This record gives sequence, C-alpha cells and structure tokens, in this order.
Amino acid sequence: MAGPYSNQFRLSITEALSTQLFAALDRLEPAPLTSENLDALYPLAEKLGLASLSGVYQLFRQKPGEERVLTYVGKADQPLPKRLGDHLKKLSGRAGISVSEMSFRCLFVEEDLSSVSPEKMLIKRHLETGTIVWNNRGFGPNDPGSERDTTRNSENHWDLEFPIDLARKVQGLVPGQQPLKVLLKAIKQGLPFNFRFAQGLGPLGEKVVTVTDTEMTAEEAFQFVGAHLTGKWQVSALVGWVIMYEDDHKVYPSAFRYYRPDGVIVDQKPITRKPKKGENPDEVGEGEN
Repeated sequence: MAGPYSNQFRLSITEALSTQLFAALDRLEPAPLTSENLDALYPLAEKLGLASLSGVYQLFRQKPGEERVLTYVGKADQPLPKRLGDHLKKLSGRAGISVSEMSFRCLFVEEDLSSVSPEKMLIKRHLETGTIVWNNRGFGPNDPGSERDTTRNSENHWDLEFPIDLARKVQGLVPGQQPLKVLLKAIKQGLPFNFRFAQGLGPLGEKVVTVTDTEMTAEEAFQFVGAHLTGKWQVSALVGWVIMYEDDHKVYPSAFRYYRPDGVIVDQKPITRKPKKGENPDEVGEGEN
C-alpha cells in the first residue's frame, strides 16, 4: 500500500527493452530493399563480431507521390539478411506492387533475447502509435503447406490485395526434350512465388515434353504444363501460390485460375470470408516441397 513517504517500484524489463528497441530503430534511416543492401549486412555483422545474425526489422512502402508507410514488423531467428531476402523474393512476384517502393531497417539482436519476443514488443508499440499495414494479414514468407490450400482467406488477406503475378517470366528454362518432372522443378526454381506439386507423379513425371520457348511467363508455362496433363490432374493458381495435384479437378476457395488437360483454362473469383477477431495468418508452419 502506498504511503505519504513510501511506495512500491516494479521494474518492467520488457517495457524497457521495448522502449530501447523502438528508439534504436527510429534512429535508423530506411534503405531500399535490394539484394545489394541485404548482402552488405553480412560483412557488417562480421565487423561487429556478432555471434548470431538474428534480429528484428521493419518494412516500409512508399507509393509514388505519397508518404512512406510502415507496413510490417518482424523478427528473424534465421540470418536476418536471409529473412529480408525471402520478403524481397515474395514481393518481386506480386501484382499491384513494385519492390522499388519498398525499404527496410533492421537491428541485430542478441540471441538470448529471443525468448522475450522482441518483434511482439515492437508490434505492440507501433499499434499504440499507429497502424502496421501488413501484420496479421498473412504476409509471412513461408509456404503455409497443403493444409491451407483448401481454406478460405479473410477479406483483408495480403494475398488477395497482392496476388501472384502470372506475367513474371520463369528464369532458367532449358530448351529441348525433357521429362515433365524436370520441367516442373525448373519452373519451381525459376519463379519468385511458390509452386508446389505432388512428389508421386508416377508415369506422368516421366512423360517427355519439348520446350521450345525458354522465355515463357508463368502463365505460358502453366498453360504448357496443363496441356500435357492427363485424367484428374490440374494446375491450380491460388492467390498466394500455385499447386499441381491429381485432385479430380477440385475447386479451391482461394484459386483464381486452373490449367487442365487439353489446354482447358478455367477462371474463378476467389471465395473469401469475414476476418476473425485476433486472427494471425502469419502464424503458420513450415511448408512442404
């Protein structure tokens, strides 16, 4: 109980850390989100003698003619430059946004601070002072896995605002005859968004196809693959990634296009739902394939 000349003092370590992290980031000037700037983080960490490359970061977006806006706050237990590189790759494969609009700033954080969730401190702090545009909207960089293929996205999901861009060229395609499974792996490696397909392709995977156009866009590549499928196989373009399974031409709520045997293409408007209170689509497990 407080008295006229005495009271109780409680030290909040987490509040102190939150204040210091917020201030330390605020002193930094955001830099363009480019491979060159991310690569420069490695020698910096080595120069600082850091045992861990984990840390926290902020992403900003500045549309032409508009103010810069804080879009995302996150942490990386893996090397911080790699996590930021994952975001760069994801953003580079999306419609409605350009990586030239994106910038970042980051702090390397001692490994023993991970247990206090420094990114949650920053998120809470920013939510008290404004809005973080992309947090809790499914912006996370990991493939959420096959269990999320059949779920309906909330109306404010990040993938619906910035769906995969099928106009992006597939990098690294090789001309000539090759098994379909080889082409599928090349498409997967050459796209800035995830392409997940069944491992048990069976005879379909050994089917020989002839690639004559090595400058195909994702749209053209999936049309090409779809025309060589048989039976119940299909390629399904979801708003956030692409899948290929022998699924009896299943309808996926978040799909917007299907590529089926004999070159059949079917368009669909994604089916959404109202967002749930406190929902966090970023909290998903590691993906497959």
